[in-house]
Amino acid sequence: MAGGGRTPPVLWLDAAETGKTLPGRITPHENHRMSIVTMAQADIIMNAVITRGAELNCRPISVIVVEPGCKVKAFKKEDGASMIRFEMAYGKAYAALALGRSSKLVRERAVERPIFMRYVIAASEEQVFPEGGGMLIRDDNGEVIGAVGVTGDTEDRDEELAIHGIHAAGLKTDEDCRGMGRRIGLLPKNPSAPQ
Repeated sequence: MAGGGRTPPVLWLDAAETGKTLPGRITPHENHRMSIVTMAQADIIMNAVITRGAELNCRPISVIVVEPGCKVKAFKKEDGASMIRFEMAYGKAYAALALGRSSKLVRERAVERPIFMRYVIAASEEQVFPEGGGMLIRDDNGEVIGAVGVTGDTEDRDEELAIHGIHAAGLKTDEDCRGMGRRIGLLPKNPSAPQ
């Protein structure tokens, strides 16, 4: 290599184009494939949420499924659901993705640390809605592949429906992945207990 051990620019260009690295070098995307929730999975989640809501005699439900980055994959609003349900469902999913936890835990954080949450809400341009019903969607490896936001009934019922929809699609919630380590973002139920 010329120039005191530096790689000539043409070799780096080749590495960037082919995805292959020079010996001892790793490109940012090598051996990493981003997974996102599919349209088929989104349909299963939404249909399961609405069906279960009807079985439980909930008020009319609205449900959104978003990809990482909170890009909308799909949305359904039951007949009779009230106004701004899209915005509420979206805000719950956004809260889950923004803080890496259920929107119900985000609400709890808002109570514990109001100044922090005021900043988060302002920084998100008022998109974070800290109310239960927003859940991260994880694959079998615990990777976040999207989020679901459910609104229309009580906070606890909305969260229950979100979990039901995720499980109906064969996917996982944070709680299902609790034992997968710190990247999941959940503390052990009893921090003093050995793991």
